Amino acid sequence: MRVLRGRAEDRDADRAATRDLLDSVAENRESAVRVWAPGRQLAFGRRDANSDGYEAARAAAREHGFRPVERGVGGRAVAYTDSTLAFARITPVEGVRTGLQERYDAMVADVLDALAAVGVDAEEGEPPESFCPGDHSVSADGKLAGIAQRVKKDAALTSGVLVVDDRDEIADALAAVYPKLGVPFDPKSVGSVAAAGGEAERVRDELEAALVGDADIDVERL
Repeated sequence: MRVLRGRAEDRDADRAATRDLLDSVAENRESAVRVWAPGRQLAFGRRDANSDGYEAARAAAREHGFRPVERGVGGRAVAYTDSTLAFARITPVEGVRTGLQERYDAMVADVLDALAAVGVDAEEGEPPESFCPGDHSVSADGKLAGIAQRVKKDAALTSGVLVVDDRDEIADALAAVYPKLGVPFDPKSVGSVAAAGGEAERVRDELEAALVGDADIDVERL
Protein backbone atom coordinates (compact mmCIF):
# COMPACT_ATOMS: atom_id res chain seq x y z
CA MET A 1 0.00 0.00 0.00
CA ARG A 2 1.23 3.46 -0.92
CA VAL A 3 1.21 5.95 2.00
CA LEU A 4 1.66 9.66 1.30
CA ARG A 5 2.68 11.91 4.20
CA GLY A 6 2.95 15.65 4.53
CA ARG A 7 1.42 18.66 2.82
CA ALA A 8 2.35 20.30 -0.46
CA GLU A 9 3.57 23.89 -0.68
CA ASP A 10 0.19 25.33 -1.65
CA ARG A 11 -3.45 24.29 -1.89
CA ASP A 12 -3.44 23.60 -5.63
CA ALA A 13 -0.37 21.37 -5.34
CA ASP A 14 -1.91 19.64 -2.35
CA ARG A 15 -5.10 18.83 -4.24
CA ALA A 16 -3.04 17.67 -7.20
CA ALA A 17 -1.18 15.24 -4.92
CA THR A 18 -4.44 13.55 -3.97
CA ARG A 19 -5.62 13.47 -7.59
CA ASP A 20 -2.33 11.86 -8.55
CA LEU A 21 -2.90 9.20 -5.90
CA LEU A 22 -6.36 8.51 -7.31
CA ASP A 23 -5.00 8.19 -10.84
CA SER A 24 -2.17 5.95 -9.65
CA VAL A 25 -4.54 3.57 -7.87
CA ALA A 26 -6.77 3.40 -10.95
CA GLU A 27 -3.79 2.55 -13.14
CA ASN A 28 -1.67 0.34 -10.86
CA ARG A 29 -4.45 -1.29 -8.77
CA GLU A 30 -2.53 -0.66 -5.53
CA SER A 31 -4.41 1.01 -2.65
CA ALA A 32 -3.19 4.26 -1.09
CA VAL A 33 -3.70 6.16 2.17
CA ARG A 34 -3.13 9.78 3.11
CA VAL A 35 -3.65 11.55 6.47
CA TRP A 36 -2.57 15.20 6.63
CA ALA A 37 -3.32 18.70 7.93
CA PRO A 38 -4.38 20.85 4.95
CA GLY A 39 -4.00 24.12 6.88
CA ARG A 40 -6.35 26.90 7.88
CA GLN A 41 -9.24 27.28 5.46
CA LEU A 42 -13.00 27.05 5.15
CA ALA A 43 -13.94 24.59 2.42
CA PHE A 44 -17.29 24.99 0.68
CA GLY A 45 -19.06 22.21 -1.18
CA ARG A 46 -20.73 22.41 -4.56
CA ARG A 47 -24.18 22.97 -3.08
CA ASP A 48 -22.80 25.93 -1.14
CA ALA A 49 -21.31 27.43 -4.29
CA ASN A 50 -24.76 27.35 -5.91
CA SER A 51 -26.42 29.10 -2.97
CA ASP A 52 -27.67 32.68 -3.27
CA GLY A 53 -25.75 33.51 -0.09
CA TYR A 54 -22.45 32.05 -1.22
CA GLU A 55 -20.54 35.31 -1.60
CA ALA A 56 -21.79 36.52 1.78
CA ALA A 57 -20.72 33.20 3.31
CA ARG A 58 -17.23 33.57 1.81
CA ALA A 59 -17.01 37.06 3.26
CA ALA A 60 -18.03 35.75 6.69
CA ALA A 61 -15.30 33.13 6.50
CA ARG A 62 -12.69 35.79 5.75
CA GLU A 63 -13.94 37.95 8.62
CA HIS A 64 -13.23 35.04 10.98
CA GLY A 65 -9.75 34.52 9.59
CA PHE A 66 -10.48 31.53 7.34
CA ARG A 67 -9.52 31.48 3.67
CA PRO A 68 -12.57 30.36 1.63
CA VAL A 69 -11.93 27.54 -0.84
CA GLU A 70 -14.08 25.14 -2.86
CA ARG A 71 -13.78 21.37 -2.85
CA GLY A 72 -14.98 18.77 -5.33
CA VAL A 73 -16.07 16.10 -2.84
CA GLY A 74 -18.29 16.16 0.21
CA GLY A 75 -21.30 18.23 1.23
CA ARG A 76 -21.58 21.51 3.11
CA ALA A 77 -18.97 23.89 4.52
CA VAL A 78 -16.19 22.63 6.80
CA ALA A 79 -13.70 24.80 8.72
CA TYR A 80 -10.10 23.65 9.13
CA THR A 81 -7.63 25.09 11.62
CA ASP A 82 -3.99 24.06 11.56
CA SER A 83 -4.84 21.09 13.80
CA THR A 84 -7.68 19.71 11.66
CA LEU A 85 -6.90 16.50 9.77
CA ALA A 86 -8.03 15.36 6.36
CA PHE A 87 -7.84 11.65 5.60
CA ALA A 88 -8.30 9.48 2.54
CA ARG A 89 -8.13 5.87 1.49
CA ILE A 90 -8.11 5.13 -2.23
CA THR A 91 -8.92 1.63 -3.41
CA PRO A 92 -9.20 -0.03 -6.82
CA VAL A 93 -12.76 -0.90 -7.88
CA GLU A 94 -14.34 -2.97 -10.61
CA GLY A 95 -17.11 -0.48 -11.27
CA VAL A 96 -18.80 2.64 -9.92
CA ARG A 97 -21.86 0.77 -8.63
CA THR A 98 -20.22 -1.78 -6.32
CA GLY A 99 -18.94 -1.62 -2.76
CA LEU A 100 -20.13 1.88 -1.87
CA GLN A 101 -21.68 1.03 1.50
CA GLU A 102 -18.91 -1.41 2.37
CA ARG A 103 -16.30 1.31 1.91
CA TYR A 104 -18.29 3.71 4.06
CA ASP A 105 -18.69 1.10 6.80
CA ALA A 106 -14.99 0.23 6.74
CA MET A 107 -13.93 3.86 6.99
CA VAL A 108 -16.28 4.61 9.89
CA ALA A 109 -14.99 1.53 11.71
CA ASP A 110 -11.38 2.59 11.18
CA VAL A 111 -12.02 6.12 12.43
CA LEU A 112 -13.72 4.72 15.53
CA ASP A 113 -10.75 2.41 16.13
CA ALA A 114 -8.28 5.29 15.82
CA LEU A 115 -10.26 7.43 18.23
CA ALA A 116 -10.51 4.59 20.73
CA ALA A 117 -6.72 4.22 20.55
CA VAL A 118 -6.30 7.85 21.70
CA GLY A 119 -8.91 7.58 24.44
CA VAL A 120 -12.10 8.82 22.76
CA ASP A 121 -15.27 6.76 23.12
CA ALA A 122 -16.98 7.77 19.88
CA GLU A 123 -19.92 6.41 17.94
CA GLU A 124 -21.34 6.55 14.45
CA GLY A 125 -23.84 9.35 13.88
CA GLU A 126 -24.06 13.09 14.43
CA PRO A 127 -26.08 15.58 16.47
CA PRO A 128 -28.85 17.64 14.85
CA GLU A 129 -27.87 20.72 12.84
CA SER A 130 -24.20 19.74 12.64
CA PHE A 131 -21.66 20.99 10.13
CA CYS A 132 -21.57 19.20 6.76
CA PRO A 133 -24.51 16.96 7.71
CA GLY A 134 -24.39 13.44 6.31
CA ASP A 135 -25.17 9.80 6.90
CA HIS A 136 -21.59 8.77 7.62
CA SER A 137 -20.29 10.71 10.60
CA VAL A 138 -18.58 10.05 13.92
CA SER A 139 -19.39 11.85 17.17
CA ALA A 140 -18.29 12.17 20.78
CA ASP A 141 -19.74 15.17 22.63
CA GLY A 142 -20.31 16.72 19.21
CA LYS A 143 -19.44 15.81 15.65
CA LEU A 144 -15.80 14.88 15.18
CA ALA A 145 -15.68 13.52 11.63
CA GLY A 146 -17.63 13.36 8.42
CA ILE A 147 -16.94 10.97 5.55
CA ALA A 148 -17.65 11.23 1.82
CA GLN A 149 -16.90 9.22 -1.30
CA ARG A 150 -15.89 9.91 -4.86
CA VAL A 151 -15.90 6.99 -7.29
CA LYS A 152 -14.44 6.92 -10.78
CA LYS A 153 -14.28 4.02 -13.20
CA ASP A 154 -11.32 2.17 -11.65
CA ALA A 155 -10.79 3.69 -8.18
CA ALA A 156 -12.75 4.98 -5.19
CA LEU A 157 -11.68 7.82 -2.91
CA THR A 158 -13.20 7.49 0.58
CA SER A 159 -12.23 10.59 2.52
CA GLY A 160 -13.12 12.77 5.46
CA VAL A 161 -12.21 15.44 7.95
CA LEU A 162 -11.46 15.04 11.66
CA VAL A 163 -11.72 17.93 14.13
CA VAL A 164 -8.75 17.51 16.47
CA ASP A 165 -8.77 20.79 18.43
CA ASP A 166 -9.96 24.43 18.23
CA ARG A 167 -13.58 23.44 18.74
CA ASP A 168 -14.81 26.92 19.75
CA GLU A 169 -12.99 28.70 16.93
CA ILE A 170 -14.46 26.35 14.34
CA ALA A 171 -17.95 26.63 15.81
CA ASP A 172 -17.79 30.44 15.81
CA ALA A 173 -16.75 30.59 12.16
CA LEU A 174 -19.38 28.12 11.00
CA ALA A 175 -22.05 29.92 13.03
CA ALA A 176 -21.34 32.99 10.90
CA VAL A 177 -21.19 31.10 7.60
CA TYR A 178 -24.11 28.67 7.70
CA PRO A 179 -26.90 31.26 8.10
CA LYS A 180 -25.65 32.98 4.93
CA LEU A 181 -26.16 29.68 3.11
CA GLY A 182 -29.62 29.17 4.59
CA VAL A 183 -28.56 25.94 6.32
CA PRO A 184 -29.44 25.22 9.98
CA PHE A 185 -26.41 24.95 12.27
CA ASP A 186 -25.97 24.55 16.02
CA PRO A 187 -22.52 25.64 17.26
CA LYS A 188 -22.84 23.18 20.13
CA SER A 189 -22.86 20.33 17.61
CA VAL A 190 -19.12 20.77 16.97
CA GLY A 191 -16.87 18.38 18.85
CA SER A 192 -13.13 17.74 18.85
CA VAL A 193 -10.71 15.02 19.86
CA ALA A 194 -9.22 17.33 22.50
CA ALA A 195 -12.61 18.30 23.96
CA ALA A 196 -13.55 14.61 24.17
CA GLY A 197 -10.46 13.93 26.29
CA GLY A 198 -8.38 12.30 23.56
CA GLU A 199 -4.64 12.52 23.04
CA ALA A 200 -4.65 14.96 20.16
CA GLU A 201 -0.93 14.65 19.46
CA ARG A 202 -1.28 10.93 18.69
CA VAL A 203 -4.38 10.93 16.54
CA ARG A 204 -2.73 11.43 13.13
CA ASP A 205 -0.50 8.39 13.55
CA GLU A 206 -3.31 6.25 14.94
CA LEU A 207 -5.64 7.26 12.13
CA GLU A 208 -3.07 6.41 9.48
CA ALA A 209 -2.41 3.05 11.15
CA ALA A 210 -6.12 2.25 11.22
CA LEU A 211 -6.58 3.12 7.55
CA VAL A 212 -3.56 1.06 6.54
CA GLY A 213 -4.51 -2.00 8.59
CA ASP A 214 -2.13 -4.92 8.16
CA ALA A 215 -0.95 -3.97 4.67
CA ASP A 216 2.73 -3.60 3.82
CA ILE A 217 3.40 0.07 3.13
CA ASP A 218 5.58 2.13 0.83
CA VAL A 219 5.94 5.60 2.42
CA GLU A 220 6.39 8.74 0.32
CA ARG A 221 6.74 12.32 1.59
CA LEU A 222 5.74 15.60 0.02
